[in-house]
Amino acid sequence: MSRNSLLFSPLDLGSLQLPNRVIVSPMCQYSSEDGFASDWHLVHLGAFAKSGAGLVFTEAAAVLPEGRISPQDLGLWKDEHIAELKRITGFIHSQGSYAGIQLAHSGRKGSTLRPWEGDGEVKPTEGGWQVAAPSAIPFSSSYPRPVELEHSGIGAITDAFVAAAERAAAANFDVIEIHSAHGYLLHEFLSPLSNKRTDQYGGPLENRIRMLIEVVDAVRGVWPAPKPLFVRISATDWVPGGWDLPQSIELAKHLKHHGVTLIDVSSGGNVADAKIPVGPGYQTPFAEAIRREAGIATGTVGMITNAEQAEHVLRTQQADAVLLAREFLRDPFWTLHAAQELGQSISWPVQYTRGAKGEVAVRQPVEADE
Repeated sequence: MSRNSLLFSPLDLGSLQLPNRVIVSPMCQYSSEDGFASDWHLVHLGAFAKSGAGLVFTEAAAVLPEGRISPQDLGLWKDEHIAELKRITGFIHSQGSYAGIQLAHSGRKGSTLRPWEGDGEVKPTEGGWQVAAPSAIPFSSSYPRPVELEHSGIGAITDAFVAAAERAAAANFDVIEIHSAHGYLLHEFLSPLSNKRTDQYGGPLENRIRMLIEVVDAVRGVWPAPKPLFVRISATDWVPGGWDLPQSIELAKHLKHHGVTLIDVSSGGNVADAKIPVGPGYQTPFAEAIRREAGIATGTVGMITNAEQAEHVLRTQQADAVLLAREFLRDPFWTLHAAQELGQSISWPVQYTRGAKGEVAVRQPVEADE
């Protein structure tokens, strides 16, 4: 080893110690039928575990059928979904990695086509559904018009997050992440651009964060405190008058006191025509500010592509972990290649040791609760 690496140092998260700080970010595959995971998901996620990533997240799993983005989204709204997901967590654990699941509700951005099928609404007559949101404001002219959620609907969605969390435990997931970013339901409640309510869920900041806090508290009621609970947020809407970094910092302070372990910091997704200055590490300043001002662990995501860049993010204390998405699609063995680039030893699957250079360690499985 040429030097100590923060990227390949352990990270303590509640009762969990990740073997490294490489996290596979949730990536929608739009390849489910009736919410079920399939062989595609096993192979897709299993490859990242073989690479040695410390934590592998599934794509967003809808807590209700009407919480899907597309009709082909992954789900966790019924007990029958557990078995296939448990098969996936078992393989991830066998490779020495930990398994996370992102629980989500799409809100006004649901009932839409898969990306490779075009842009726009899937009509109820074609397998779509009526979408709901904090306010009856569509995301764009090509998206469905939502109905405004009544209090009973808000409560039912919170209950669905709880039931999904219980199923996640039954499927042997190690980490739950609540999706409150990218313009989906919980982010819609946060932003004054999508939330025009005049009741206790709208208006001032303490009202707009109410539903997310209620979901976090309810999930924490069934997901014991030592187990890591993440929340993904969009730190800014990238438009004046929208959700922004100062509000994100205040939210993070609240989430810390409600049992959240780490804030997964992304941005955008709630305004169709927002001008986002995308570039290498363009979201890391948000993760750094939240980490510093709120005193909570953060993960950063977005245009992180190589090992030196990831190492720099950690060494300059911009975040506690890095999440990669598209780069893992381009290179499923990114973790092994990053270790080689940084001069770090990393354990390999025993079946692949013939392809490793020099002396290598054989990977040990994670002990998972049954």
